[in-house]
Amino acid sequence: MTAKQRGRPRSFDRETALEQAIRAFWEHGYEATSIADLTRAMGIGAPSLYAAFGDKRSLFAEVVEEYGHTYGAFMGRALSEEPTARRGVERMLREAAVEYTEPGRPHGCLVISAAVNATSDSADVVAELRARREANVQAVRRAIEADMAAGELPAEVDAQALARFTAATIQGMSQQARDGAGRQELESVAELALRVWPGRPAATGATQGRGA
Repeated sequence: MTAKQRGRPRSFDRETALEQAIRAFWEHGYEATSIADLTRAMGIGAPSLYAAFGDKRSLFAEVVEEYGHTYGAFMGRALSEEPTARRGVERMLREAAVEYTEPGRPHGCLVISAAVNATSDSADVVAELRARREANVQAVRRAIEADMAAGELPAEVDAQALARFTAATIQGMSQQARDGAGRQELESVAELALRVWPGRPAATGATQGRGA
C-alpha cells in the first residue's frame, strides 16, 4: 500500500515566485520591500513564503544568487569569453547599457542599488552586496594584470586603479539608468570610459624601419 504524502502540495510555481521576488527587491531595494509587498508580488501567502524560502533575509540571499546567474551574468561572461581585458570591459560596458535599460523590468543593477539606503539593521545585507561588487573589481584587476604580463598593456598601468575606474563607471551607469537615462546615453558613457584605457605597447627593434 502506497504511503500518503504528508502535507499539502505546493500550490504555486517556485521559480515564478522567485522571479517576482527578484523584481520586487530590484525595484524597491531590500529594506523598502516588506513581506506584504513580497507576498503580493509573488502571488502567495506569508505561510507559503516562509515555508518555501524562509524569512525575508533568506529569500533575499536566494534572490541575489539567482540574479547573479541570470540578469547579472553578462559581466562575468564578458571577461571570461573575450581575449583581452580591454575587449572584456568594452563588451561589459556596452552590454550594461542594454541590460540596465531593458524595457519591462527594473532599471539598473540590483546588486548596486538594493541596499543604497539601508540602515544599520541591514548591515549584513550591505556587507554581502559590497563583497560581491568588490569581487567584480578584483576580477577586472586580474584580467588587466594578465594583459600586462602578456604585453597587451603597458607595464606601468595601475591595474587596481583602472579596475576601480571600470567599477565606478558601471555603478554610475546603473544609477543613471534608474534616474531615466536611456540606452544610447549610457552607450555614450561607455565610449568615453573606454578612452581612458591605454593602448597596446608599441613594437620596437626589428619592426622599426620595415619597408625602407
